[in-house]
Amino acid sequence: MKIHFYWLGVLAALFCMPASAADLDRLEVEKRLAKADKAHPADLRRKDLTDLDLSGLDFTKADLWGSDLRRSNLSNSDLSGLNLDLSVLSKVNFSNANLSNTSIFGVHVGGANLTNANLSGSRFIGVMDRANLSHANLSNANWGADMKNQSMGLMRASLNNANLSGANLANANFDRALMRYANFSGAILKNTVLFGVDLSGADFSGADLSGADLSGTTLEETNFTGADLAGTRFAGIKDKSKLKGLSSAKHLDTAIID
Repeated sequence: MKIHFYWLGVLAALFCMPASAADLDRLEVEKRLAKADKAHPADLRRKDLTDLDLSGLDFTKADLWGSDLRRSNLSNSDLSGLNLDLSVLSKVNFSNANLSNTSIFGVHVGGANLTNANLSGSRFIGVMDRANLSHANLSNANWGADMKNQSMGLMRASLNNANLSGANLANANFDRALMRYANFSGAILKNTVLFGVDLSGADFSGADLSGADLSGTTLEETNFTGADLAGTRFAGIKDKSKLKGLSSAKHLDTAIID
């Protein structure tokens, strides 16, 4: 199944561009942030900020729309509530960063480090393949498909081969996302919406999927060893034999399988 993102070619071109000096250095970024307020945010819009150490900074009064942050270090920084749409975020270090309630639309975040990051309440549509989200907080996040833009093809979140081990995804929406071979071991997915998600080869060993909705999902070779399936909904599962470790799952008798 193809992802028809109209902007994917643009992202690919940006991703392959040769490295060049950033527009600003850390000192200049700090100066702009110090002068900023809500009415006059720091102008970092569409700026080239590649390869910079921007760790520990407060960007809540900044405009980062469309900025190029490839390979930059934003660990322990506060970006909560920002609009990061159309930014370039591949291989960014967001470890321990606050990205709660952010909008990240049409973005390539492949290979990024988001360990222990706070993404609660965030909205994400784009590519996050091979990203490390170990122990990240994605509770109440809305990463479901954008059904309003069908004329441009199905725009959704792609987290193929992503590491979500130990992450908190409670009450989050991942409707129609791509999560092939994603690692959810030990993750919390209470009441998480995974409707129509491709979970082929995903690992849910030891995860808490109580109350989660996996209706219409692709579960080829998906591992549920030791997972808590209390009230988990598996509507549309035609062949349970393809599910690994189902016999060792907890509360399987209360799971809804039809």
